[in-house]
Amino acid sequence: MDTHHYLTPDELSRRLRGAISVRTLANWRTQGQGPKYTKAGGRILYPLAEVMRWEQARTVSGTDGYRATD
Repeated sequence: MDTHHYLTPDELSRRLRGAISVRTLANWRTQGQGPKYTKAGGRILYPLAEVMRWEQARTVSGTDGYRATD
């Protein structure tokens, strides 16, 4: 997988199957939460490598391993 790829907020929301909306991503950005992002030419872009790290940090093997984080 090309980890130098970037996702727009809409693409990230679709990647997460709509579980997190574009609006929630925007709210998280203002609160300093969610995956790391960059701004380029006024556009918000999420580096795929950062998205994958963020997803991995939230991957659990059972409900006993779940803990709420940003």
